[in-house]
Amino acid sequence: MKSIVGVLLLSAVSSVSLFAGQAAVLRKAPELAFTLPGEGQRLLSQYRGKVVALEFILTTCPHCQAASHELTKYQQDMGKRGLQVIDLAINALDNMHTPSEAEQMVLDFVRTYQVGFPVGYVPRPQMLTFLGFSPADRMVVPQLVLIDRKGFIHYQTSATSGPDWDSVAKEPALREHLEELLSAGSGPTTATHAKSKIVASAAKK
Repeated sequence: MKSIVGVLLLSAVSSVSLFAGQAAVLRKAPELAFTLPGEGQRLLSQYRGKVVALEFILTTCPHCQAASHELTKYQQDMGKRGLQVIDLAINALDNMHTPSEAEQMVLDFVRTYQVGFPVGYVPRPQMLTFLGFSPADRMVVPQLVLIDRKGFIHYQTSATSGPDWDSVAKEPALREHLEELLSAGSGPTTATHAKSKIVASAAKK
């Protein structure tokens, strides 16, 4: 899935990014409100109990388009086991688009690229806050976050591109990560002791 990349330039390297291979204490996914066309506002916490693959995209980015099409296969293969893929477009509200225009942009994206999971939209500042990035960061899209059933982030791509992106989002690594999270027990997670490799990188375009 090396197609999961497009470039959104902002500026410098994220100060919160972790180097590849560095183990980090799991962090609770922040609450995130987003809009699904025809359904209104949803909260990320409403998907608690599922393994969530959350992807932030630009609908105009060819790499995001291909990635969303590919992630549909994961949803089809693993959805019955508890996987929920969600795409959130960060450009739908650009250029002072109205909510109805934003919804139409997302619906066109779903139809054109045959996306088989929920696609919504969210303002860019909310995305930055969720990922822990600064507006001054230089960032690539899409950004992929893998969240366990208890709402803890295990894997997250970084703001910038780099050679270790493959170890998060490229086959067979992505499938292995999802299998790991889907197979994990449903018991409580101890965030202060459980550790997971959060590889902070994204592929080069």
